[in-house]
Amino acid sequence: MTSPKFDLIVYGATGFTGKLVAEYLTTQYRGDASLCWAMAGRSLDKLAAVRDEIGAPADTPLIAADASDPASLAAMVAQTKLVLTTVGPYQFYGNELVAACVDTGTDYVDLCGEPVWMRQMIDKHQAAAEKSGARIMFSCGFDSVPFELGVYFVQQQAKKVLGATAARVKGRVRGMSGTLSGGTAASAKATFDAVAKDLSLVSILKDAFALTLGFKGPKQPAGNKPLYEEDLQSWTAPFMMALINTRNVHRSNMLMGFPYGQDFVYDEMVLTGPGEKGEANAKKVMAANAEKTGPNAPKPGEGPSKEEREKGYYNLLFVAIAADGRQVRATVKGDRDPGYGSTSKMISECAIGLLRDGANVKGGFWTPGAALGDSLIKRLVDHAGLTFTVED
Repeated sequence: MTSPKFDLIVYGATGFTGKLVAEYLTTQYRGDASLCWAMAGRSLDKLAAVRDEIGAPADTPLIAADASDPASLAAMVAQTKLVLTTVGPYQFYGNELVAACVDTGTDYVDLCGEPVWMRQMIDKHQAAAEKSGARIMFSCGFDSVPFELGVYFVQQQAKKVLGATAARVKGRVRGMSGTLSGGTAASAKATFDAVAKDLSLVSILKDAFALTLGFKGPKQPAGNKPLYEEDLQSWTAPFMMALINTRNVHRSNMLMGFPYGQDFVYDEMVLTGPGEKGEANAKKVMAANAEKTGPNAPKPGEGPSKEEREKGYYNLLFVAIAADGRQVRATVKGDRDPGYGSTSKMISECAIGLLRDGANVKGGFWTPGAALGDSLIKRLVDHAGLTFTVED
């Protein structure tokens, strides 16, 4: 077998998020002769226009590939060590690409937040990926990297301060500014539509351990209504991305050999403040969640302006709680809007991290944190505008 021509290919580079990924690689890794990458999409003309718009070198390779043409996907995959895909919803456009990567032992990273499809892919391809050596990493953006690594980071601190990891961790959204990704909205809608057509999928969607095949942990908090949390002195509201993030955190725990224990409990909510105002805000968040996947939700390909992306941010709190009530708290912050500006940097660093830091990562389906751990945190801090801090 000939050596791949490229280290990585950005598939979907003419889409909104794909273009941001290509722009990040152009800026962050300009002059890095050790990284050979290409842009792929349906139209060579559109790819050339994006290449020129983002200021990528004129000789940046362009590859025509279409999700509806498996032969074109196979030809693309054969040329590279890793495919970074932003083409979703993945349950519509990811099946053939995952299969091609598994067949050829090619690495794959995406932005998937579709737990039912992810479970289906793991069931179908895990054994083959182990055999071929393909490392498949789902959920390499805002869902679920800051959350998966936030839990990992606070548990590392818990070992130092409490003497052991905590069986209970709370993930709380303390602040966030930015637009929900059109791709995330479309993926959520596609998942709910698929479940409505096939009710046998409901059990997967509802199962907090849907991605920990062969393992069922303890009952988890429902997280489906506003609550007042005494230890945080705040009302909390359901967080719409908890549906995917919690599943990835539990899978990460399993893949790492259960360092958080097999009785681990984790949930995510949005902090809305104390008193009557906090309760009213929690109810507003509940109402807003429903709108985010409704007819007025952003469409794939749409997104905020550069100024809006750069003004965006997120501030996430993670609380590790020992059996005796002692706590360790940590914060993860991002300096761009979560759905686009920060996500495009995170998936890029996940891809490069897997290529450069993942020599010991074997074939199979991985979460970013379980595969790369501390090295990924360092990459995100050094290059992608994230911070991980312990609170006093």
